Amino acid sequence: MSTRYVSWASSVAARSVMRANRKVNTGPELKLRSALHRIGLRFRVLSRPAGLNVKVDILFPRMKVAVFVDGCFWHGCPEHGTTPRTNADYWIPKIERTQHRDVQNDKVLRAAGWEPIHVWEHEPVNLAAERVAAAVQIGSTVNRLGRRPRLEATTLRRR
Repeated sequence: MSTRYVSWASSVAARSVMRANRKVNTGPELKLRSALHRIGLRFRVLSRPAGLNVKVDILFPRMKVAVFVDGCFWHGCPEHGTTPRTNADYWIPKIERTQHRDVQNDKVLRAAGWEPIHVWEHEPVNLAAERVAAAVQIGSTVNRLGRRPRLEATTLRRR
């Protein structure tokens, strides 16, 4: 007796589009990494901070800065996120789970002394690179002084 596989996608076309979406090395990630590299910053890509079960897009281990590049659809951007019209019973809870995971990851990172930074895919790359560079500079100061200064919420966080 053969069991037939039922696709999670609403159609063959939707399935092919979804399969074509990259999980790593997305356009926004590559642009941000390139901008950071151009200004002289060196980092790890798709890495986990030591001892933590959090996967980070761009990691500055010595400065304890973790950068996430979030897609507007997948992470529910308040400006550009859209409510799915097709298969909404699947997508809405999935996006909510992703948002919940983002909040939990940030809590875990902060508890371990890391500074999480989220960059939306629609954010201008040069501004995002400046935010990351500022956080890395502050992290560098922390390593010299042994304490983390209070960061301005408007400077580093998007949420």
